Amino acid sequence: MVKIGKKEKNEQLYKAILQLKDEKECYEFFQDLCTVSELRSMEQRFEVASLLDDGMIYNDILEKTGASSATISRVNRSLSYGTGAYERLFQRMKDDKAE
Repeated sequence: MVKIGKKEKNEQLYKAILQLKDEKECYEFFQDLCTVSELRSMEQRFEVASLLDDGMIYNDILEKTGASSATISRVNRSLSYGTGAYERLFQRMKDDKAE
C-alpha cells in the first residue's frame, strides 16, 4: 500500500473538485463531503466576501448575513492580505454576468 502524504491528499481533493461538470454536481459533491454546518459556514463567508468586495460596511453585513464581527474581520483580512483568489473569482463571475 502506498502511503499518501498530507499535501498529496489535499491535491487529490482539489483535483477532484476540478472534475465536477456543473453546478448540480458541485452542489451534490459538497453535500456529501461537508456537514450542513460546514456548508453554511462556507456559504456565509463567501457571502461576506462578496458584500465586502461590493463595498458594504461591517454593520450592514452583520445585519444582512448574521455573521459575527470576527468572521467579517477574518474574511476582510483574506480579501486584503490573502492569495487574491476571491478577487479573481469575483471578477470572473462579473465577466460571466456581463456576457
